[in-house]
Amino acid sequence: MIDAQPTLLAIDDEPGMLALVERFARGLDFRVISHHGGRSALEHIPHVRPDVVLLDLQMPEIGGLDVLRSIREVDPECAVILMTAHASVESAIEAVKLGALDYLTKPLDLDRLRDLLTTVQKGIERRETLHQIDATVARQFEFQGMIGRSAAMQSLFDSIRRLAPHVRTVLISGETGTGKELVARAIHDWSAQREMPLVRVNCAALPETLIESELFGHVRGAFTGAVGNKKGRFALADGGTIFLDEIGNIAPPVQAKLLRVLQEREFEPLGSERTVRVDVRVIAATNRDLRKLVAEERFQQDLYYRLNVIPITMPALRERREDIPVLVEHFIQRHASRAGKRIDSVAPDAMAALAGSPWPGNVRELENTIERAVVLAAGPVIQASDVTLVSAASPAVPALPSLNLRQNMDWAERETIRHAMEHARGVKKDAAEAMGISQRAMSYYLAKYRLDGLSQD
Repeated sequence: MIDAQPTLLAIDDEPGMLALVERFARGLDFRVISHHGGRSALEHIPHVRPDVVLLDLQMPEIGGLDVLRSIREVDPECAVILMTAHASVESAIEAVKLGALDYLTKPLDLDRLRDLLTTVQKGIERRETLHQIDATVARQFEFQGMIGRSAAMQSLFDSIRRLAPHVRTVLISGETGTGKELVARAIHDWSAQREMPLVRVNCAALPETLIESELFGHVRGAFTGAVGNKKGRFALADGGTIFLDEIGNIAPPVQAKLLRVLQEREFEPLGSERTVRVDVRVIAATNRDLRKLVAEERFQQDLYYRLNVIPITMPALRERREDIPVLVEHFIQRHASRAGKRIDSVAPDAMAALAGSPWPGNVRELENTIERAVVLAAGPVIQASDVTLVSAASPAVPALPSLNLRQNMDWAERETIRHAMEHARGVKKDAAEAMGISQRAMSYYLAKYRLDGLSQD
């Protein structure tokens, strides 16, 4: 038996018929929602998402076939059973064409209705079983929040299990969005120091003037604005792990002090002569080529060698495409639950588009795409039209309209705004994010070029 009651939506303009259906369906363990007339039902169907609809054919204002068409647009897989006291061959044929499960005449044959509802229940149970199988498969390929059945990811998981209890210094390299921070957390969680702190530092987000103070702390009066003593991140991570994300962005003066910490496990806070000793595991990550930075004398060679004791390279998503279906299933479960939506599957053409995308933003970009698709999906199946591939190739830009520089600049600006809004399906926030500008700036450009009509929000 399924965990939750299936939902039956009864739509009829006769109160007596609604009462009969309610009593009968509840006796078969259905949760019943009734609506007196089609107009009221249409307003609530997108929010109710029934498993089966029992629908009267002849109703004032909106007829049953029109309601059936609307249901099909919202949820193509919903089972619909039509009821009528005035059966005709034409209406029966039209109902079947629109995908009705069956066509019952009034007074209802309750035995026949029982058989139909039992069939619906069994179909729901099979669907739930398939979902459980999919979830089980996803869990089999999950390790510490990472998903992967490819040989590259399985090898990575095995390396973390074997190395985490012993390593002191790790360098994780890979493109943006591949999951470097998840690897750092997995190494910490599989170590003997898992109960101790894991302190994360985004080196790219810290101004060069503050990074030394953030890492090593400072004493009162060390610089203008230092009104008290402050512990640095290394001191806070003592006994545990410090994760230095985007290590390639650290300025050369700080690199020298970091090298000493790795060699001696000691440092002096900014403005202090007191040496602080720490016992800390150092995990660094970068999406830059540190060897190239060393060759360009922008990264200390000794620091690179000291960090690169245990190198881990994260594969790009395009290099492990066999993981995409499992990742899609995982992200659908996560975001459908958060959105309160029922998503059963992905249409074949939508999955083909996902599997074939280059994914320059890797797993992070895939998750964002699936989250967007879950929100956009009108029914339980994600369609190709719900999948917005930001990394997809843009259409060729037509020739410039004139030789006038100002006119060409205005034209290019307008076309960029228009294309971004079309790509984001009129969602101004998404279009602004894709262009790298604020929503306020997007509003300005939309008004400037009279493109307000493209916005849906």
